Amino acid sequence: MSISLDNVSFTAGNSLIVNGVSLTVQTGTVLGLLGPNGSGKSSLLRLICRLRKVRSGIVRLGESDVSTMARSDLARRVAFVEQQATTETQLTAKDVVRLGRTPHRSLLSPLGAKDDAAVDEALSRVGMEGRARQLWQTLSGGERQRVHIARALAQSPTELLLDEPTNHLDIQHQLEILGLISRLGVTCIIALHDLNLAAMFCDQLAVLQRGKIVATGTPQHVLTRDLIGDVFGVQAHVETSSIHGRCNIQYIIA
Repeated sequence: MSISLDNVSFTAGNSLIVNGVSLTVQTGTVLGLLGPNGSGKSSLLRLICRLRKVRSGIVRLGESDVSTMARSDLARRVAFVEQQATTETQLTAKDVVRLGRTPHRSLLSPLGAKDDAAVDEALSRVGMEGRARQLWQTLSGGERQRVHIARALAQSPTELLLDEPTNHLDIQHQLEILGLISRLGVTCIIALHDLNLAAMFCDQLAVLQRGKIVATGTPQHVLTRDLIGDVFGVQAHVETSSIHGRCNIQYIIA
């Protein structure tokens, strides 16, 4: 296994945000993390990469307890793409992607040929090589998101966590980015709102409701009419696509 959580809980103030979550993600699997707003998806991702501290339970990467890992070791292994990221510093798109190489270098060492190649490849993979020298502040929201995904790819992670990575992208780039992620061959956990995209690109799904996991399994197993109604509060018709064999969800408007 690559990532495992054993009875993990997390509180913010007096609110229990993540409530006794146990989950195993096998190496190389793309897991879609689903649930309504406020269900705990973003908090769970932050607990895995130690941006938040668990109240109880254990998060492991392989056999290692995340809480005991050196920050440098964790950074070389796990890359995290947040929903929003801003900076007031005058950086180009390529400068931002170069930050992904930081865990692989000593504090004062310059970028080497291997670093430059990783940065250029990452920009190319998200279709941003033509914007490499453009200032961050002049990029659109979607372009910024693609640059941050490139930064994560330049990090050469074995585990990749993404929080709503397609939020600011048009449909073409949503499909391209999720297709790219699904082909990386690394362990991925992606928090998503779009159930059809999750069904198309994820090997496994985990559904959160009020901080608890209420369903796990393949998209065909998890995305049933009853679950969609119970968790998301909408009526839906679910059928198997003749094109890719994945389930396809059609929402019913009353």
